[in-house]
Amino acid sequence: MKEISTDDAPDSIGPFSQGIRSGDRIYVSGQGPVDPDTGDIVGADIGEETERTLENVRAVLEAADASIDDVVKATVFVQDMDDYDAVNEVYGEYMSDPYPARSAVQVADLPVDIGVEIEVVAEATDD
Repeated sequence: MKEISTDDAPDSIGPFSQGIRSGDRIYVSGQGPVDPDTGDIVGADIGEETERTLENVRAVLEAADASIDDVVKATVFVQDMDDYDAVNEVYGEYMSDPYPARSAVQVADLPVDIGVEIEVVAEATDD
């Protein structure tokens, strides 16, 4: 295993890595709408939260020499399923055809006060 770490995404808030490369897969830990420079939660609405979240996912992937286009599986955690359509709209702007496999789950709470968290698995295209 090889740890993936970048200052362009928020620091981990526990005993876990921002990402791990294992073989030909990259596993990105759940990212949320946190500004990596300030540590502040950003976004006036769930759409903006989702955008910042996916920018953080992108940053970890780029640190592993990969991109959003390499994502094969995503898991989206939302606190309110009523936000699903707004999250999906932004998600669709970041992901491309063929779209990754995905799960979306409503959760009662997240480790910090955010409305969305996204984790991904991507294909590593280099050695």
